[in-house]
Amino acid sequence: MVTYLRRLLCVVVLGGLVTSCSSPDNRDIQKAFQAYQALFIDNGRIVDTGNQNVSHSEGQGYGLLFAVAADDKATFDRVWAWTKTVMQREDKLFHWRYRPCVSKDKNCIDDPNNASDGDLLIAWALLRASEKWGDGHYREESADIMQAMESSLFFETEKYLVMLPGEYGFVEDASVQTNLSYWVFPAIDAMAKESKTPHRWRSLHESGTSLIYQAKFSKQNLPPDWLRISSGTLSLENTVSQEYGFNACRIPLHLVWAGIDDDAFFTDIKQWWDGDNTPATMNLITEEQAEYSMTPGMQAVESAVRHILDNEPLVLPTIDRNMDYYSASLTLLSMVAVMDTTH
Repeated sequence: MVTYLRRLLCVVVLGGLVTSCSSPDNRDIQKAFQAYQALFIDNGRIVDTGNQNVSHSEGQGYGLLFAVAADDKATFDRVWAWTKTVMQREDKLFHWRYRPCVSKDKNCIDDPNNASDGDLLIAWALLRASEKWGDGHYREESADIMQAMESSLFFETEKYLVMLPGEYGFVEDASVQTNLSYWVFPAIDAMAKESKTPHRWRSLHESGTSLIYQAKFSKQNLPPDWLRISSGTLSLENTVSQEYGFNACRIPLHLVWAGIDDDAFFTDIKQWWDGDNTPATMNLITEEQAEYSMTPGMQAVESAVRHILDNEPLVLPTIDRNMDYYSASLTLLSMVAVMDTTH
């Protein structure tokens, strides 16, 4: 039995998992990003191998974020050039999906709407790039995106300032549908420091945590992938999905990354994780569970959260050809969060 001490360097490879008693360092993130780049980046386009090889603004944001963490400016610039040329709209937000087609350009955009998590991740990555490499142009481009988000995606309800998932299609009469995993809290905090109206981003932060603490569904008290807010009431009625799953699994990581460690929330999520072969998804109304357990990327999120909160050993999967885009992204996201919070 190995006794794990947080700062002691010891890495063991077991069944494709890397177990480390220390937090990842620059060499670890660079090695992981090299594998990610080889598998999922095609001339600046982040390829979602688990979803018909489309590209999302979310994926472009992740690619940019990881390139900064790995100190790979050349790859960052390639990803940003493709993103800016193909996916950025005139209003500085981004089309949310690119579906490969013959022309390999803007004509491959099959939905003009945006996705606010992608917008936020891209703006944050540009800001981090400016800070890392001293390039003021990145900060200016980040500011343009931030201002566009404030104009088009911030929506006032009776009780909350909400970030719309996209500019169109999520407000219906007296109700609004949102996605709590789009609140990337460390990014929101970074925007609050840059914005000319920082109070709005602080209000967005506060509304996000308040909604997450209240949005507990099923016997397991889990947050949903999608949530409807109507006259201050929270429900799953007529939402995109009634599951806890591939969206909401990111919420615990976003919280601890920003230093938020609410006992009640994490008690519930840890109890969920503590079950045998925790399923990847669960319908929060019927409580029907997926027949497969959490993906490697979801397991990486769990391990990172436990490491940050409780100093438990960090266990991350190896990024290789057996892993799809999303699991690899969650794994690298977990590594960056741990590096930010423990170094």
